[in-house]
Amino acid sequence: MLSPQVRRNARERAIQFLFGLEFTRYEWDSVVDAFWEESPSRPGVRQYAMTLIRGVVHNLAGLDADIEATVKNWTPTRVGQLERNILRVAIFEMRHGADVPAKVAINEAIEIAKRYGSDDAPRFINGVLDRVREEMSRQTVT
Repeated sequence: MLSPQVRRNARERAIQFLFGLEFTRYEWDSVVDAFWEESPSRPGVRQYAMTLIRGVVHNLAGLDADIEATVKNWTPTRVGQLERNILRVAIFEMRHGADVPAKVAINEAIEIAKRYGSDDAPRFINGVLDRVREEMSRQTVT
């Protein structure tokens, strides 16, 4: 079991990688080793970050569809790159992280947005993820 701090560090590393990937447009698997060379991390951090990176990359269309469905009158590309990647990681954890409760994924995303984003980012992230969580709850009930 990974500690909360290891998971937080892994989330931050995954978001940093995904953020950079949007600028370069390289295939993720061709640059991930170079990322780890530039950003050395403890094995647990790297392992969980890789789980998040792979998960986001392989589920990108669905994650972006969740964002688009939740953010009225905005496409995922209109959401800032940092916020978009914070949302992608959190939604991936909410949908696919069996050992990560939705509340934890949301709180972690808010904390990362506070650290790296603009003053409005935490409130925006919270609003989007709350709506995703509500939609997921409706889907499991029906």
